[in-house]
Parts: sequence; C-alpha cells; structure tokens
Amino acid sequence: MRLVFGLVLILGIGIAGFAVKIAMERFEQYQTALARQEQAILPTTTVFVVSRPMRYGETISLRDVQAVRWPAEFVPFGAFSTLEAIFPAGDEEPRMVLRAMERHEPLLSTKVTAPGEDAGVASRLGQGMRAFSMSIDLVGGVSGFLRPGDRVDVYWTGSGRNGESITRLIRSNVQIIAIDQIADTDRNNPIIARTITIEAPPQEIAALTQAQSTGRLTLALVGINDESETETVEFSRDALFGEREEVAEGPVGPRICTVRNRRGAEVVITPVPCTD
Repeated sequence: MRLVFGLVLILGIGIAGFAVKIAMERFEQYQTALARQEQAILPTTTVFVVSRPMRYGETISLRDVQAVRWPAEFVPFGAFSTLEAIFPAGDEEPRMVLRAMERHEPLLSTKVTAPGEDAGVASRLGQGMRAFSMSIDLVGGVSGFLRPGDRVDVYWTGSGRNGESITRLIRSNVQIIAIDQIADTDRNNPIIARTITIEAPPQEIAALTQAQSTGRLTLALVGINDESETETVEFSRDALFGEREEVAEGPVGPRICTVRNRRGAEVVITPVPCTD
C-alpha cells in the first residue's frame, strides 16, 4: 500500500513539475511577444486637430481644436503641440482660417492667420513681399480660369526702342493671391475677373507698373507641378511675318510717251515726243 502511495506521489510530482515547466515556457513566450509588440509601437506626441470642418474666413476658437496622439516621426510641418502656441492670448486673439480643413485634420500654421489677424490679403504676404493689382480682360485673364493660389507668367506687348511691335516675357511664376475681392484658394468655379492681385517684391512691382502703363499685359497659366525655369522670351512682329525681302532696283530707262488712235475696231498706238 505504501509502495502504491509512493508511486502515485512521485507521478503527481512529475506531472506538476511538467505543468510548471510548460507554464513557464508559455509565460516566457508571452513576455517575448509583448516586448516585440512594445518595440513595434511608434513613439507619439501631442498634435492639435480641428474638431469640425472649417472653411475660409471662419474664426477658430478654443472649442474648435482638440489634442490627439500623433506619430512623432510623422508630425506635419507647422503643426501645433500646445494650446498656448495656438492661442497665446486665449480667445481674445482668435485665428482665422486661410484654407479649408476637414474634421480631425491637423491644424497647421500655413492654414490659419496669426493670432488676432484678419484673413485678408495682408495675411498671405511673405516677408519682403508686396501686393500689386493688375487690370485684365477675358483674354488676358486666361478666359476666367484663374484662381487665387495659381501662378502665371506675365507677357508685355508694346513698342520697342526702334518703334517695332514686340511681345516679351517680363515676369515668370508670379503668385496670384486674390482675384477681384476674392482671396479664397479653395474656390474652384471660374471667375470672370477685372483685376488680379499678385505677390511680388518692390522692384518687380515697379517693373510691372511701368509695363502696364506703356503696353498691354497678358497672363499665361503655369501648371501646378511645373517647377521649370522659363528663359527670356521675346517675339517681334517682323519675326511673326518673316523677314522682308529687299527688291533690287535696276537702271532707270528713258521715258516713252504714246498716243492711242482708234481706226474702226482697231486701236493704233503711236510713239510721240514727251512734252513735259
């Protein structure tokens, strides 16, 4: 009896030890998998997003933003990480929307004005740049296909130094910031505009002012992804029609005078001396 009890005890201890070993192996596998999962998780940081869809000209207040966790390696340029950076003076100096944003889209400095600023043309000007308005017509304005945010080449047509008619590219890749009184870059419907407002340094504005007063300006729309540099372009009226052929003048012969007399159905031409 004691022998049977001893065998059962030894068997139970072996089974218990085997179970403990299996459990320890399972636990180690779980710990290894957990460590690998923790390594796979990207580090995150705080980024503020808009809590509702927002359109051009709307005012952003504290209730329109919320903080979310964002992968630290992929934070968009210009994103805000603190409320103090967005609203230094709280709701007393709100920001305004410059470009449309959808719900939960990161709030970027390029899409909003500075605190307390209006969403007008002045908020879009870069450092050292000025706003300049140009008069255009249906043809010169690319048939109404221009929108704020587009880039254009500016051509001037007028009289050259020698009085010949020429067309010349005077400015390339000029940024349009407003059309008539519209500065919303999210508009996609055609506008038959009378004026456009562009962004340029003072020296270019002086050149455009002189060109506008001495000739006719025409715009050419530049492609969205076109980053090429345009070389100097000039075309004259003579180049359009080709070079004129010079007619060689021959020696001048003697002057001949004639008199016509009709004899029935016949006309007789008789040479006579010239009296003058």
